[in-house]
Amino acid sequence: MKLRHIAGAAVIVASLLTHGLTSAQDKVYKVGSTPTGQPFTFLDTKTNSIEGIMVDLIKAIAADAGFKVEIEGMTFSTLIPSLTSNKIDIIAAAMYITPPRKEVIDFSNPIYTYGEGLFVPKKDTKDYVKFEDMKGYTVGAQKGTAYVEPLQKSGFFPEVKIYDNIPAIIADVNAGRIQAGFADKPNVAYNLQLGLFPEVRLVKGYVSTIVGSVGIGVRKTDQDLLKRIDASLDKLKKNGTVDKILAKWGQS
Repeated sequence: MKLRHIAGAAVIVASLLTHGLTSAQDKVYKVGSTPTGQPFTFLDTKTNSIEGIMVDLIKAIAADAGFKVEIEGMTFSTLIPSLTSNKIDIIAAAMYITPPRKEVIDFSNPIYTYGEGLFVPKKDTKDYVKFEDMKGYTVGAQKGTAYVEPLQKSGFFPEVKIYDNIPAIIADVNAGRIQAGFADKPNVAYNLQLGLFPEVRLVKGYVSTIVGSVGIGVRKTDQDLLKRIDASLDKLKKNGTVDKILAKWGQS
């Protein structure tokens, strides 16, 4: 009788352990990404899904760490509020790791470092290097990015127009509605390569002053998830997966 009880208990314990393992592996996290941040994240109209560097990366991390992800598109400025209000669980976008943001959420280890790019109408052939060279200009920047406050506080620009996404800024420069725009340099370069804004050029001589690194964002209460993400990210950096993903999107 005792042996039967012991055997039965062993079966129950094994079942619980197996169920717990399966539940952990089947955990699905909602990931917030932007539909207009090429090449980091963007909406592929052919598949109607969000694609890009950060999407490929979070999927690779999920596969390595043993969980699943669902990608949800949303505007950049709503990413952090959506995370802190539990509408999403992870941010995978071109988001700088900054001290103010770190007060609200936590980030993975840095993934990729870059600065702001300056773009102007193609007919404007001046060699701009710094903010001062554009004193008096009306310029544009994306809402919620690290570029807005420095531009506004510089004292060089009478108006800094705020846009929901980068293509909208480029479109206004293309149409001559503003004199210059500032945005993530890789994103601007990728957008211009598509050929949709023929009257805009990226100023090659401009020196980025707001340089930062992008990371994956999580809630401060999700430390176990952050550890899993960082462990897999470190592994993917060492085995060359991160470099391959960057190269796929022209950022090698």
